[in-house]
Amino acid sequence: MDLGLKGKTVIVTGGGAGLGAGICEVFAQEGANVAVNYIVDEAGVMKFVDSLHQRFGGSHMAAYGDVTKAADMDSMIEKVVLTYGHLDIVVNNAGIWPTTLIEDMSDEEWRKVIDVNLTGPFILSKRACLYYKKACIRGRIVNIISKSGFMVNTEAHAHYVSAKGGLVLLTKALAREFSQYGIVVNGVVPGMVRTPINEDKLSDPDILKSYEERIPSGRISTAQEVGNTVAFAASNKADFINGACVDVTGGMLI
Repeated sequence: MDLGLKGKTVIVTGGGAGLGAGICEVFAQEGANVAVNYIVDEAGVMKFVDSLHQRFGGSHMAAYGDVTKAADMDSMIEKVVLTYGHLDIVVNNAGIWPTTLIEDMSDEEWRKVIDVNLTGPFILSKRACLYYKKACIRGRIVNIISKSGFMVNTEAHAHYVSAKGGLVLLTKALAREFSQYGIVVNGVVPGMVRTPINEDKLSDPDILKSYEERIPSGRISTAQEVGNTVAFAASNKADFINGACVDVTGGMLI
């Protein structure tokens, strides 16, 4: 299916590695201009952007910016629009997932996780929607949520589950307020995704089996599989899906 994304411009936060990289690859394959947001490993991100050019053609760029800093997000949007002439899609993917029991959790750690995983999407989404409204663009926001936004099945992630639960309702609130301008906002809900950050665990047959037993589909998803759903949600093919959270967990939320 042609998703009609050729020539569209998309920002993917945290797009240089893991799930974000898989999302960027799908958009590049669909012919979109991809702005790969990052805050660390500039050399690695530049290499990744070059690989997008080489594998898929098109025009892509690295876009530095801390999602928790409004000035960075203002600057990033300005640079992307200056480069491509328009911004059409924002994917709020950047996130952190520390493991700390509540009794051991510092106030500072709580704030940092909430800032990155919830306040960051608010800061960028607000600015993107205001840009869409002013430019009369029927723009798209796709928030990467998590199964943890709907259930608490492991301890030591209170800050993360709280942020992702909040992101579910932020997605709906954005859709409620900006739908009147033709702006569509949805969430995509991954479960367990095979990425370099967890490959050491998944390479252990016993650990892999324990994970797979929790997934009705019986396997771990790839970043590209999640990216396919993100791209669909960002396309005009999903024009009548709004304020929804699309389950891509392999059935973990059943």
